Amino acid sequence: PVLCFCCSNKPYSECCEPKHTGSTIAESAQALMRSRYSAYCLSNWAYILKTYAKKQRASLSEQALEESASGTKWLALSVVTPSAEAQQSSATTDQVEFKAYYAVNHKPYLMHETSDFVMEDNEWRYTTGIMHSDSGLLKTGRNDPCFCDSGKKFKQCCLKRI
Repeated sequence: PVLCFCCSNKPYSECCEPKHTGSTIAESAQALMRSRYSAYCLSNWAYILKTYAKKQRASLSEQALEESASGTKWLALSVVTPSAEAQQSSATTDQVEFKAYYAVNHKPYLMHETSDFVMEDNEWRYTTGIMHSDSGLLKTGRNDPCFCDSGKKFKQCCLKRI
Protein backbone atom coordinates (compact mmCIF):
# COMPACT_ATOMS: atom_id res chain seq x y z
CA PRO A 1 0.00 0.00 0.00
CA VAL A 2 1.01 3.60 -0.59
CA LEU A 3 2.17 5.34 2.60
CA CYS A 4 0.30 8.51 3.48
CA PHE A 5 1.80 11.79 2.32
CA CYS A 6 1.52 13.23 5.85
CA CYS A 7 4.43 11.04 7.04
CA SER A 8 2.30 9.15 9.58
CA ASN A 9 3.75 5.82 8.35
CA LYS A 10 0.16 4.62 7.85
CA PRO A 11 -1.29 3.60 4.49
CA TYR A 12 -2.93 6.57 2.72
CA SER A 13 -6.15 4.50 2.46
CA GLU A 14 -6.30 4.29 6.27
CA CYS A 15 -5.02 7.79 7.09
CA CYS A 16 -5.92 10.88 5.04
CA GLU A 17 -7.82 9.36 2.11
CA PRO A 18 -11.06 8.75 4.09
CA LYS A 19 -11.02 12.43 5.08
CA HIS A 20 -10.37 13.51 1.49
CA THR A 21 -13.27 11.42 0.18
CA GLY A 22 -15.61 12.60 2.95
CA SER A 23 -16.18 9.16 4.46
CA THR A 24 -14.73 10.40 7.78
CA ILE A 25 -13.93 13.76 9.33
CA ALA A 26 -10.72 14.76 11.12
CA GLU A 27 -10.97 13.67 14.73
CA SER A 28 -8.52 16.35 15.93
CA ALA A 29 -6.81 19.53 14.82
CA GLN A 30 -3.64 17.53 14.18
CA ALA A 31 -5.51 15.04 11.99
CA LEU A 32 -6.96 17.96 10.00
CA MET A 33 -3.53 19.57 9.62
CA ARG A 34 -2.10 16.26 8.36
CA SER A 35 -4.98 15.78 5.92
CA ARG A 36 -4.54 19.33 4.61
CA TYR A 37 -0.84 18.66 4.02
CA SER A 38 -1.70 15.46 2.10
CA ALA A 39 -4.29 17.40 0.10
CA TYR A 40 -1.60 19.93 -0.89
CA CYS A 41 0.59 16.99 -2.02
CA LEU A 42 -2.29 15.77 -4.19
CA SER A 43 -3.43 19.23 -5.39
CA ASN A 44 -6.84 18.57 -3.84
CA TRP A 45 -7.87 22.23 -3.76
CA ALA A 46 -11.56 21.50 -3.07
CA TYR A 47 -10.66 19.70 0.17
CA ILE A 48 -8.23 22.41 1.26
CA LEU A 49 -10.83 25.11 0.67
CA LYS A 50 -13.47 23.10 2.55
CA THR A 51 -11.17 22.78 5.59
CA TYR A 52 -10.78 26.54 6.09
CA ALA A 53 -13.03 28.18 8.66
CA LYS A 54 -16.00 30.04 7.14
CA LYS A 55 -14.50 33.49 7.71
CA GLN A 56 -11.26 32.64 5.86
CA ARG A 57 -13.02 30.53 3.21
CA ALA A 58 -15.17 33.52 2.18
CA SER A 59 -12.17 35.28 0.62
CA LEU A 60 -10.58 32.19 -1.00
CA SER A 61 -11.17 30.03 -4.06
CA GLU A 62 -9.81 26.74 -5.36
CA GLN A 63 -8.12 28.69 -8.16
CA ALA A 64 -6.42 31.06 -5.70
CA LEU A 65 -5.16 28.11 -3.64
CA GLU A 66 -3.84 26.40 -6.76
CA GLU A 67 -2.07 29.57 -7.93
CA SER A 68 -0.45 30.13 -4.51
CA ALA A 69 0.99 26.61 -4.55
CA SER A 70 2.01 26.63 -8.20
CA GLY A 71 5.47 25.14 -8.70
CA THR A 72 5.60 23.73 -5.16
CA LYS A 73 6.62 20.10 -4.63
CA TRP A 74 5.82 18.91 -1.11
CA LEU A 75 8.46 16.60 0.39
CA ALA A 76 7.86 15.83 4.07
CA LEU A 77 5.87 16.78 7.16
CA SER A 78 6.98 16.76 10.77
CA VAL A 79 4.69 17.56 13.71
CA VAL A 80 6.73 19.55 16.24
CA THR A 81 4.12 20.03 18.94
CA PRO A 82 0.99 17.93 18.74
CA SER A 83 -2.20 19.66 19.77
CA ALA A 84 -2.50 19.92 23.53
CA GLU A 85 -6.27 20.22 23.74
CA ALA A 86 -7.06 17.27 21.49
CA GLN A 87 -7.50 15.08 24.56
CA GLN A 88 -10.29 17.36 25.78
CA SER A 89 -13.40 16.39 23.87
CA SER A 90 -15.02 19.74 24.72
CA ALA A 91 -12.21 21.81 23.16
CA THR A 92 -13.36 24.22 20.47
CA THR A 93 -9.95 25.67 19.58
CA ASP A 94 -6.54 24.08 19.19
CA GLN A 95 -3.03 24.70 17.87
CA VAL A 96 -0.56 22.45 16.07
CA GLU A 97 3.08 23.31 15.38
CA PHE A 98 4.57 21.63 12.33
CA LYS A 99 7.38 21.76 9.79
CA ALA A 100 6.51 21.19 6.14
CA TYR A 101 9.40 20.66 3.74
CA TYR A 102 8.96 21.53 0.09
CA ALA A 103 10.85 22.47 -3.05
CA VAL A 104 10.46 25.35 -5.50
CA ASN A 105 12.71 25.66 -8.54
CA HIS A 106 14.76 22.65 -7.36
CA LYS A 107 15.61 24.29 -4.01
CA PRO A 108 14.48 22.97 -0.60
CA TYR A 109 12.41 25.15 1.73
CA LEU A 110 10.90 24.89 5.18
CA MET A 111 7.52 26.18 6.29
CA HIS A 112 7.55 26.14 10.10
CA GLU A 113 4.14 27.20 11.36
CA THR A 114 1.95 27.13 14.43
CA SER A 115 -1.57 26.75 13.08
CA ASP A 116 -4.80 27.74 14.79
CA PHE A 117 -7.90 25.59 14.46
CA VAL A 118 -11.50 26.05 15.52
CA MET A 119 -14.43 23.66 15.85
CA GLU A 120 -17.14 24.76 13.39
CA ASP A 121 -20.33 22.76 12.75
CA ASN A 122 -18.79 19.85 14.69
CA GLU A 123 -15.71 19.73 12.43
CA TRP A 124 -12.19 21.06 12.89
CA ARG A 125 -11.32 23.95 10.56
CA TYR A 126 -8.09 25.87 9.92
CA THR A 127 -8.14 29.60 10.68
CA THR A 128 -4.66 31.12 10.61
CA GLY A 129 -1.04 30.32 11.25
CA ILE A 130 2.03 32.05 12.60
CA MET A 131 5.24 31.45 10.65
CA HIS A 132 8.38 30.82 12.67
CA SER A 133 11.58 32.71 11.90
CA ASP A 134 13.39 29.62 10.58
CA SER A 135 10.95 29.32 7.63
CA GLY A 136 12.42 29.81 4.18
CA LEU A 137 15.27 28.45 2.08
CA LEU A 138 16.96 25.46 3.74
CA LYS A 139 20.72 25.29 3.99
CA THR A 140 21.03 21.53 3.55
CA GLY A 141 24.31 19.89 2.61
CA ARG A 142 24.25 16.87 0.32
CA ASN A 143 25.75 14.68 3.07
CA ASP A 144 23.49 15.99 5.87
CA PRO A 145 20.82 13.65 7.24
CA CYS A 146 17.59 14.06 5.28
CA PHE A 147 14.95 16.23 6.96
CA CYS A 148 12.27 13.59 6.27
CA ASP A 149 13.73 11.32 9.00
CA SER A 150 14.35 8.47 6.55
CA GLY A 151 17.76 7.89 8.08
CA LYS A 152 19.38 8.47 4.68
CA LYS A 153 21.63 11.30 3.58
CA PHE A 154 19.85 14.22 1.92
CA LYS A 155 21.53 13.47 -1.44
CA GLN A 156 20.24 9.88 -1.36
CA CYS A 157 16.72 10.86 -0.38
CA CYS A 158 14.70 14.07 -0.86
CA LEU A 159 17.35 15.74 -3.05
CA LYS A 160 16.50 13.13 -5.70
CA ARG A 161 12.82 14.18 -5.51
CA ILE A 162 13.59 17.88 -5.93
